[in-house]
Amino acid sequence: MTRQIASVIGGKNEPTGSPYTSTNPARPSEVVAAVPLADAATFARACRSAADAQKEWSRVPAPVRGRVIASVGRLVEANAEALARLVTEEIGKPYAEALGEVREIVDTCDFFLGEGRRLYGQTVPSEMPDKNLFTFRVPVGVAAVITAGNFPVAVPSWYLVPALLCGNAVVWKPAEYAAASAHALYRLFAAAGLPDGVLNVVFADGAATYEGLDLALSESTVQKVGFTGSSAVGRSVGELCGRHLQSPCLELGGKNPMVVMPDADLDLAVEGALFSGFGTAGQRCTSLGTVIVHRDVHDAFVRAYVQAVQAAKIGDPNGDVLYGPLLDRKFAERYEEYLTWIEPHHRVLPGPTGRMEGEGLFYHPVIVDGVRPDDRLFLEETFGPIVGVATFDTLDEAIELANRPGYGLSSSIYTTDPKAAFRFREGVSAGMVSVNNSTSGAEAHLPFGGNGKSGNGSRQSGVWVLDQFTRWQAMNWDYSGRLQKAQMDVADITPDLAFRL
Repeated sequence: MTRQIASVIGGKNEPTGSPYTSTNPARPSEVVAAVPLADAATFARACRSAADAQKEWSRVPAPVRGRVIASVGRLVEANAEALARLVTEEIGKPYAEALGEVREIVDTCDFFLGEGRRLYGQTVPSEMPDKNLFTFRVPVGVAAVITAGNFPVAVPSWYLVPALLCGNAVVWKPAEYAAASAHALYRLFAAAGLPDGVLNVVFADGAATYEGLDLALSESTVQKVGFTGSSAVGRSVGELCGRHLQSPCLELGGKNPMVVMPDADLDLAVEGALFSGFGTAGQRCTSLGTVIVHRDVHDAFVRAYVQAVQAAKIGDPNGDVLYGPLLDRKFAERYEEYLTWIEPHHRVLPGPTGRMEGEGLFYHPVIVDGVRPDDRLFLEETFGPIVGVATFDTLDEAIELANRPGYGLSSSIYTTDPKAAFRFREGVSAGMVSVNNSTSGAEAHLPFGGNGKSGNGSRQSGVWVLDQFTRWQAMNWDYSGRLQKAQMDVADITPDLAFRL
């Protein structure tokens, strides 16, 4: 039976809007949810509602807010299988991966529930007597969070959990093609006892969201924007925020390199390249873009990689498969365009390209050997099951190739030489580096984020994300009973600088 869902603003459903249906990409004729898409005015109204609710929420003691986050984690854990099944149904992610995604929400909650007791400021010594200096973390206000659908519940939790813990209210705009998964996550958060209006979910298309965000920023009802999505859209969001003197949290795409050194464990490297290149059908921001293989082991690596891909199962995401369908029809159409970037000098492995037979949005895995530094396949993100292979002769050349596309999210090197590993870490521009591990697989307590085309240097996860959802406030308290002027009324102790032994 089709789920009927709607945006929720101030605790109330918003049943009007343009009709939209979310479908099962494994069986596109199967409708998962019907949802009305809101307009720009509705998005702006949600931000006003959040601004009203945030005042009271910020007065709730931070340790109590931490207990609410703990309740979210327990609720998600209790509903893990049902939520994972819904994710698999709606976006085609294999069930084992979907269950891991749900587990990531629990891990995030487990980490942040204690941060409610650790939103520390500092007592700072003053340069003058009878005066104390303090710093405090204060919530930013309202966070507008816009997320993609490839991780429809885990990635939103990276924003929602710390934002709410820090005393902010949130207006969350999920991907409409993952509306049912997002609505289920919203309900779990609401069941934890959040007051109405503290968390709002608005389903809208990109144009209405952008216009609504512009309205909200103009009305000063949004103080922080979080965006996960493509680099092109992230650039537009960044430009909009810049006009309103705001610094958004941008987590964008990647062209993530994996360097395979001549001393690498090739079996381990192949295993990592298989998972990061084709897991989630290559639809992760951390998916492997190009394997940069030393010339001496190139042929052996490619041979083993092709064998691994040929042995992998692709199909029904409820089964034991490497990957299922692409997320949505629009991603399938875009992926078919990427396939046109294959050039005559490339060697395409292991076999056919394009869509598989049948109803679902299933596509053959593609390895493109012989990719050159000026090829589009080397320089641009390809969101789908396609991996390029290039060669190198020296580590310096490999680092230069790894940085050439201008992204900077994730990277990987396979080597048994610690010197090579640390030289790679120093030289690569990526925000995340793996040694003898794949480009995918973030943990909930490490900073997540990229540089260059992959983001604006902001970080999610761990204590580092607190700087996205709090502002530092400084306070000085002078109890001397007189005006003491900084840098002017400071005691001067004169040294004898001419002294010599």
